[in-house]
Amino acid sequence: MEKKSKKVFKIVSGVFIFLTLPSLLFFAFLFFKYDEDLPNGVQGKEADALAYKMLKALDYEAFNNTDYIEWTFKKRHHYQWDKVNNICEVYWEDFKVSLDLNDHTQNKAFVHSFKAESDISKGLIKKATKYFKNDSFWLVAPYRVFNKDAERRLVILDNGDQALLVTFSSGGLAPGDSYLWLLDNSGKPTAFKMWTSKLPIDGLKATWSDWMTTESGAQLPTFHKLLILGLEINHIKSE
Repeated sequence: MEKKSKKVFKIVSGVFIFLTLPSLLFFAFLFFKYDEDLPNGVQGKEADALAYKMLKALDYEAFNNTDYIEWTFKKRHHYQWDKVNNICEVYWEDFKVSLDLNDHTQNKAFVHSFKAESDISKGLIKKATKYFKNDSFWLVAPYRVFNKDAERRLVILDNGDQALLVTFSSGGLAPGDSYLWLLDNSGKPTAFKMWTSKLPIDGLKATWSDWMTTESGAQLPTFHKLLILGLEINHIKSE
């Protein structure tokens, strides 16, 4: 019996090592290759000027005057966002949640078009809120650099280029998280590096590319590359 138990233990241990060792080695490789400290930056007029340059390159006025945005994130979550009233309909699988972003007491959840109640409703609303915060950030993050909870710093890169470091303070969209925006000569974002509580590696880089000009004139990205992952945004419409 003892020999049988030892054999089972060896098999289980072997399977565990076989499954986890490649992942640990891969994480170690990524950590030593990409992990970097948050850069130092300087707040003030120059940082704000660079932020304004970025907004100008993206035609912030057109985005600000956009009343409605519709999009699908990673072919999983679909959104219909009424920016005027700040209400967003979130769709995934067989669920729909109407998020009132100004008055959370007005949130409603539906399963197969039937209104959900009690704990089911609370769970769906919580999940939809999480989806919206994450997925909308990947769509419109550059336009949030002057949010009341955003702090801007000018960073000089090793090659002499200027970059914009934006940190969201407590109470914001992503409290304590920082993003270093990398810009082309016109000020348009090409990528950012991330220091966030959700990622185990600091300074990971994600591209902001394949920009499209929507019907309202707002410029929105349709693709991000993060390491080997592709984050696709499609079915974008705006008014």
